Amino acid sequence: MNYFVDWIKEQISNPQIVFLTLFLLATTLIVSYAGAILAPVIAGIVIAYVLEGLVGRLTFFGLPRPVAVGFVYVGFVLFVIGTLFIVFPLLYNQLTQMVQQIPWLLQRGQHELTQLPDYYPELISVDLVSEIIAAIRTQLTDFGQQLVSISLASAVSIITWMIYLILLPILIFFFVKDKKKILDYLIRFVPKDHELAAQIWGDVDIQIANYVRGKFWEILIVWGATFVAFSILDLNYAMLLSFLVGISVLIPYIGAAVVTIPVVIFAWAQWGWSSELIILTVTYLVIQALDGNLLVPLLFSEAVNLHPVAIIVAVLVFGGLWGVWGIFFAIPLATLVNAIIVAWPNSPQQKTT
Repeated sequence: MNYFVDWIKEQISNPQIVFLTLFLLATTLIVSYAGAILAPVIAGIVIAYVLEGLVGRLTFFGLPRPVAVGFVYVGFVLFVIGTLFIVFPLLYNQLTQMVQQIPWLLQRGQHELTQLPDYYPELISVDLVSEIIAAIRTQLTDFGQQLVSISLASAVSIITWMIYLILLPILIFFFVKDKKKILDYLIRFVPKDHELAAQIWGDVDIQIANYVRGKFWEILIVWGATFVAFSILDLNYAMLLSFLVGISVLIPYIGAAVVTIPVVIFAWAQWGWSSELIILTVTYLVIQALDGNLLVPLLFSEAVNLHPVAIIVAVLVFGGLWGVWGIFFAIPLATLVNAIIVAWPNSPQQKTT
């Protein structure tokens, strides 16, 4: 007990530790209780990180920063417009068709289940199949009720998204254009004795920038490669399913496993137990292997290596705290925790160095 009290006194006596602790606590409280309100700001910062990488490349080749910002921002606006008016309508149409196919898919799945006791009478009984079908129906009923509740709140959501579409481009432009001014303004509120926080931020900043930019390009590359493969194989709903595969990279390990289910189910609904299903499954697994063993090492060359267990725990913890944003930033936040542990002074001699 005395050791613990002495340790607390030692930490409190270090102003750098006090500042770092208060800063982390304040940031956590703001994100936890005002995250929904600040969602456009957080999204703007994330996208600004992506665009800053492109701006940096252009300035490296001698282009003035204002001109580079203009080129990158115009390209970003054109990309968003193309996504909204070309890609999203296609995704919506395929999603509507997919939902309309679900009743037929359920009937076919029920028929397949009822045949299992005939093929494997020693392993599967008729009662077990009936219980499985009843459980599936219950889950679908609950899911339908959730969809109704979501549709009732759709009007408010549409208004909110319209506001975001207006505010977000403005925020992104000024985040990229006035990056130095914003940082200089914020530094005015930081105590002079902040070497520990600066050291940790220097370690984490590279990781966050590399992760956000790398994850953005990983989504686009995986989405594009999967769409090409699914289109060549003539899979129904190729755009929507490939989009789900691309988005799945946001959740390490878990996302790829979860999105495999709809890909295989709708491939089975189209082709049944056939060679086409095997070819598509093998192609999908090859894309996942190339993503994990080739694309990720190339895009995240500056990332700090974390154990898979640490990544999964980070996804569960931060995802539970902050939802989608927590999942997206799980790896950078885990790196932040690791950087704090490594840099945290554990002796009086270390504090003075």
